[in-house]
Amino acid sequence: MTTTLFDESLNRYAIKMSSDELPVLKALERETYRKEMQPVMLSGHLQGSLLQMFSKLMNPKRVLEIGTFTGYSAICLAQGLPEGGLVHTIEIDEERQDIIEKYIKAADCQNKVVTHFGDATEIIKGLEEDWDLVFIDADKPNYEHYFDLVIDRLKIGGIIVADNVLFEGKVLLPEEEQGKNEKAMFRFNQKIKNENRVEVLILPIRDGISVIRKVSN
Repeated sequence: MTTTLFDESLNRYAIKMSSDELPVLKALERETYRKEMQPVMLSGHLQGSLLQMFSKLMNPKRVLEIGTFTGYSAICLAQGLPEGGLVHTIEIDEERQDIIEKYIKAADCQNKVVTHFGDATEIIKGLEEDWDLVFIDADKPNYEHYFDLVIDRLKIGGIIVADNVLFEGKVLLPEEEQGKNEKAMFRFNQKIKNENRVEVLILPIRDGISVIRKVSN
């Protein structure tokens, strides 16, 4: 579940003072909230705008997203692609295929986004790409494994963005009081902090976003 770690009035103010959300993303958010059991998993305006900003600043040729949900973040990531650039996005739940592909087409991103459905750990192994930008927003116990799968294929200067790394603030709980997701995020954060090939900045946006930049092989 995704939560906001600071006052909701500040969240509304930040949204108000940020650039407007694309109309297609507003429509996707409305439909997601009507149809999904846990619509808060959607990236939303602020986080989506951050991903869009990273993409526009980096002009990445190849982007990997692990955890499509209904496609909001994939559309945001596609906004900064240069000619011939691609977002490969992976979703475990095939029942979301219709809404994902509907809105990718509505955003005119059908030639920029390649959708994959199934086990991300297996799909990633079959993608023969070198990544400029990776977004991880999937099952928390596998975050460490996802990092290991992509880090060698991430270009120097490339960025991994990982969502939910503060997990509702529960990473601060004593270990014996943490559930499996909090423990997974705590381990992941420690792993990245001790990884000498990257530099990392955790941002307290929504549920915590880790920005991980590769500095060496």
